[in-house]
Amino acid sequence: MIEPHAPARPGTSPWQPGPARLPVRPGTGRFLVLVCVFVCAACGLVYELELVAFASYLIGDTVTQASVVLSVMVFAMGIGSLAAKRLRWHAAAGFGAIETALALVGGCSAMALYAVFAWTGGWGGVWADGPRCLLVAFSLAIGLLVGAEVPLLMELIQRIRRQDAGGAVADLFAADYVGALVGGLAFPFLLLPFLGQLTGALLTGTVNVVAGGALVLGLFRRDLTRRARWTLLLVGLAVLAVLASAAALADEFERAARHAVYGKDVRVALQTNVQEVVLAGGTHGRPLDLFLDGRLRVGGRDERRYHEALVHPVMSGPHARVLILGGGDGLAAREVLRYGGVRRADVVELDSGLIGLARSDPGLSALNGHAFDDPRVHVTTADALDWLRGARRPSYDVVIADLPDPGITASTKLYSQEFYGLARRVLAPGGRLVVHAGPVAARPRVFWTVASTLRAAGFGISPYRALGQDSGFPAGPDRSAGASRAPHDWGFLLAAPWGPAPRLTLGPGGPNPRTLSRAELTADARAAARTRIEGLPASTLVHPRY
Repeated sequence: MIEPHAPARPGTSPWQPGPARLPVRPGTGRFLVLVCVFVCAACGLVYELELVAFASYLIGDTVTQASVVLSVMVFAMGIGSLAAKRLRWHAAAGFGAIETALALVGGCSAMALYAVFAWTGGWGGVWADGPRCLLVAFSLAIGLLVGAEVPLLMELIQRIRRQDAGGAVADLFAADYVGALVGGLAFPFLLLPFLGQLTGALLTGTVNVVAGGALVLGLFRRDLTRRARWTLLLVGLAVLAVLASAAALADEFERAARHAVYGKDVRVALQTNVQEVVLAGGTHGRPLDLFLDGRLRVGGRDERRYHEALVHPVMSGPHARVLILGGGDGLAAREVLRYGGVRRADVVELDSGLIGLARSDPGLSALNGHAFDDPRVHVTTADALDWLRGARRPSYDVVIADLPDPGITASTKLYSQEFYGLARRVLAPGGRLVVHAGPVAARPRVFWTVASTLRAAGFGISPYRALGQDSGFPAGPDRSAGASRAPHDWGFLLAAPWGPAPRLTLGPGGPNPRTLSRAELTADARAAARTRIEGLPASTLVHPRY
């Protein structure tokens, strides 16, 4: 290892180390350094995207989590760059140590975050701050290490062949940005679909430590003392052993963590092109639980209370043609088909994998009454907003928006003024729309923002709610165990275009709901109205309010 006060070689400044003693030509050495820059930049961006994806999946609210992770990482990169100035005299050894640490921290970050989420009961209750602090800590640590790479690589590339600072920076950042492009594309199109987040992060860490170790121990080995070479080699091999062991145990770890999150009765765990779908129970008399991206969407007695409250009030008017937006589990369609006057029911669902499970899984298909086998039901796999944009003719008596909660960032566009304007366009004269608008008691501001948005789109509205009974079926986007055990409700808005608020009732002559009575509906409508918040602005595509 070069000492900072070693005598300068001819042609060098007394404050700079001499040229690197390379085993290859300078041009080849320079190329190898730029290749390493490329690989390290790709790995760094994968770590960044993996943290954003995991935070969004486990916590929700994609915009907030992405903002926190990215801002902390960029800040930490600046601090890391400043701190790396002290390592310039030992650039090769410093770079090797940084890449080894980065591979360990970045490669294991996904597994550590998932473990905390699974075995501490989620991100709520007494653990509300701990896991979020862990996310920030990983963002900070990875940012510090990534930020320290560039100054050291700049020092190494200059030691191979001195050139003007502008040219060296241009070469270095060109390789860095191209590597970031490759890493950014590899994460969603290769690593995530084929390896998953856990194994993908571990593989990225492996590539990282191999690239850094090969550069330092291969190209710059003559600049290291014997002790430094052996230390970097042994530590690098230890990190590789840790990453390889974690990769070998990843499937077993994921099964154990899934059982910790979803319970012991997990039967199906499917990663579709849209979301993770998990089915638990549903056989041998056990109630069926359906999780979509970690959120419990169907569970226990509450499933029927939710779907009866969603469907039956809107079906009290004309209902020959029904449009269901979402509802890929088939449970809203089950309630619609209880009405003999239904001639056609169109289901527009984004996730074809969920539709397939609703058709084929014995537990889920039994629960939905094999609704998708009914010839009156026609399924289209499409984004609800895009589908409505292409639907021109007013043709539906009933539109049912059985969509993810408005508190989830990905579904915000489905609760916008533009979306409801498109839904109004497909309603026939006298038609009605019902919207699931999230919990009333827990998130009244979100609920009444949906109401304001419907009014801005030209609807008269009647708010109501349904109380949950089974503690297993949470009302909103919160995944915490504490929240799911609290009393909860679901808020709904019955809407009619260009007119007064529609009458909230259960139609005479229709099938009797098993969990909903006219008296309960009236009482719950009054309870929802008491939470009213006036003056809330409408949510639009360019200015979401949720």
